[in-house]
Amino acid sequence: MSRIKASVDIDRRPEDVYAYVTDPTHLPEWQESAVKVSRIGGTPGAAGQKVRVTRHMGRRDIDTDVELTAMDPPRSWHVHGTDGPVRPDLQGTIEPLDNGTRSRVTFDLDFEGHGIGKALVPLVVKPAMRKEMARDERHLKEILERGAPA
Repeated sequence: MSRIKASVDIDRRPEDVYAYVTDPTHLPEWQESAVKVSRIGGTPGAAGQKVRVTRHMGRRDIDTDVELTAMDPPRSWHVHGTDGPVRPDLQGTIEPLDNGTRSRVTFDLDFEGHGIGKALVPLVVKPAMRKEMARDERHLKEILERGAPA
């Protein structure tokens, strides 16, 4: 199954969008399945930062450790899972629109399955995330256009 790729246009400057989407503490605000984020290492806001993201999947809460592996403000970032049966690999980009007054955010997402995760990724995780991503993007757009601080 291929990577999941989706984009959304947001009426906010790329710098504002970048600051918000690369701050993992905001995940539960705009991602439907994210319920908690805990810092576990590295410097906040810098490549090498590691966090544990707790997501509600089905009837369970599942922890996944991820690392912010690359940052190029305000253009791109890369997050990769480092632990757990399902490890996300997200490449995010922000393209300036209308002379930098608006932004197009693109999420390019895939998953690595380990152990039972090998079966879960194609059967459960990817189909669920394809549906959730569209809702998450709409929610992100609403929050940022409403004027949430970056």
